[in-house]
Amino acid sequence: VADSSPVPVVLYSVPANTGLELPMDAVVELCQHPNILGLKDSGGDITRIGLIVHKTEAQDFQVLAGSAGFLMAAYCVGAVGGVCALANVLGQELCELERLCKSGHWEEARVLQQRLIEPNASVTRKLGVPALKQAMEWFGYHGGACRSPLQLLTEAETQQLRRDFSTNGWL
Repeated sequence: VADSSPVPVVLYSVPANTGLELPMDAVVELCQHPNILGLKDSGGDITRIGLIVHKTEAQDFQVLAGSAGFLMAAYCVGAVGGVCALANVLGQELCELERLCKSGHWEEARVLQQRLIEPNASVTRKLGVPALKQAMEWFGYHGGACRSPLQLLTEAETQQLRRDFSTNGWL
């Protein structure tokens, strides 16, 4: 794929959806390909992310956190950024977290990171895409309708989503 792609390729490890993790040896080998730019790791194993950063530091290779739930920890072990669903709703706040981490304001970053964990879990593994679309609507963005087979949130799920955002000060 990387040989044929007209644009750089980013590897994506998302074991929760695929049932397997992109093996470390494969990442280390693939990072040497001139058209493979980096890795989005959504597994949440910070030691693994740190080890990948360490093992690929001789290459021009970027390691990205795949979730806002562990973004600060990923920065701590050398990730250069993240590709986070929550950025569709709280993009400025995730940029602020990056700024705090990169400028060494760790206590402020920790407080912000903790406030992002529950809303992030709601729009990813707990309630998924329908929750992300609903939250986007609440924040003035166009989330739009879910495509089949996804369904709208139930009333109870909508209330849970609202709690996860409001108890953390976002709504």
